Amino acid sequence: MNIHEYQAKEILRKYGVATLKGVMVESPDKAVEAAKSLGGTIHVVKAQIHAGGRGKGGGVKVAKSLDEVRDFTSKMLGMTLVTHQTGPQGKEVQKVYIEQGCNIKKEYYAAVLLDRVTGRVVVMASAEGGVNIEEVAEKTPEKLIKVQVDPCVGLQPFQARQLAFAIGMKDKVAGKTAKFLMSLYKAYIDKDCSIAEINPLVETAEGEVICLDAKMNFDSNAMFKHPDIMELRDLTEEDPAEVEASKFDLAFIKLDGNIGCLVNGAGLAMSTMDIISLHGGTPANFLDVGGGANKEKVTNAFKLILKDPNVKGIFVNIFGGIMKCDIIAEGVIAASKELGLKVPLVVRLEGTNVELGKKMLKESGLNIIPADDLTDGAKKIVAAVGPSKGTAPAAKGH
Repeated sequence: MNIHEYQAKEILRKYGVATLKGVMVESPDKAVEAAKSLGGTIHVVKAQIHAGGRGKGGGVKVAKSLDEVRDFTSKMLGMTLVTHQTGPQGKEVQKVYIEQGCNIKKEYYAAVLLDRVTGRVVVMASAEGGVNIEEVAEKTPEKLIKVQVDPCVGLQPFQARQLAFAIGMKDKVAGKTAKFLMSLYKAYIDKDCSIAEINPLVETAEGEVICLDAKMNFDSNAMFKHPDIMELRDLTEEDPAEVEASKFDLAFIKLDGNIGCLVNGAGLAMSTMDIISLHGGTPANFLDVGGGANKEKVTNAFKLILKDPNVKGIFVNIFGGIMKCDIIAEGVIAASKELGLKVPLVVRLEGTNVELGKKMLKESGLNIIPADDLTDGAKKIVAAVGPSKGTAPAAKGH
C-alpha cells in the first residue's frame, strides 16, 4: 500500500524526523491561502501522485511569489503527470502540496527497506541524492552505502553514525543525520513499511538535516494492525480493478496480456503465468483466490477477469488442498452461466474432490476445455486464443 508525500511526512514528524512545514490543497485559492499561512517568500508547489520522478515531469515548481503559487497550482491540478514510474499513461494530479522553501547546501539519499536476499532490513544512504537512485545503484553502486540490521537489536547508533560519515557528513551534521536515520528506522519498523525512502535528504546552509521528499510503502498483509494507515489510502491512485479485488480479498494485479488466469496460491499463479508465456501467450492478470475461496469468491474473480476487454480466454488452474475442486467447479459454472461466458475456458483441476469437480464441469453443459496438467492447460489456452506478440511483465510484489 502506498501513500502520498504529505501523508508520509505527517507520520515521520511523529517520530522526530525533521521536515518543512506544508499544506495539502486541491484548489489554486487554497494554495495561496496555504502559502500565506506558511510565511516566507519562497514556496514549493509539489504534485501529489503515487510515483517518483515528479520533478523531471514538471510536478515540482519553486514559486517566488503568491501569483506563481496560484499559477503553478492551477496548471498542475488536473494535469496528467508522466514520470519514469507512472509509465507512458501517466497519472492525473488531484492534490498539490504547498511547502516552505529552504536554503539547500547539499542533497543526499536515505532509505530503509527489506533485502529479500538476506531476509534482513537494510538502511542505505548515499551522497548522490535528489537524482534517480536506480541509476546510481546500477552505474555507481559503490556510492550507495548499506548497513544490515540485526532484527534482535535493531539499528544501532554506531551504525547510523557510520552511514553519516560514509556519505561525507561531518561534526554536528553527522550527529543530526545519525539521529535522523534512527528515527526513520523506528518509523519503518513500527508502521510495518516495505520501504521508507527520503530523496532528497538535505543539509541546509544553517546546518540542519531535513527530509525534503518522502516515500513510504507498507506491507498490505500487516495493515489490519494499522487502521490509521488504512485511512490514508487514496483509491483514486490505484487501478480500479485492483481496488475492487481487494473488496473480495482477492490478490489481483492487472497485466497487459489477453489470457485471464484464476489460480489458488501465489507460487502456482506465478508458475501459471510463466508457462503461458513459455508457450507463446501473455497473461492478462495475476489472480490468487487463496486457499479458502468459496463459490461467491470464485464468481467475483471471474467477473473481475472478464471486465478486462483484452481478455480473449481464461485459464483456471487449481490444486485443491484446503481448496476443494468441487467448490471451484461450482463457482466456475455459476459465473459462466451468470455472465454468459463467450471466451474459451480451459480448466485444470487436481487435488481434493478432483473427480467430483471434473464430473460437475462435464455435466454442466458449458463449453469447457479440460486439461490434464499445467503444460497441457497452457498449450490449450494459447491455442484457443492464438499466440501473442509480446511477453507479459512480472507481477510486482509477488
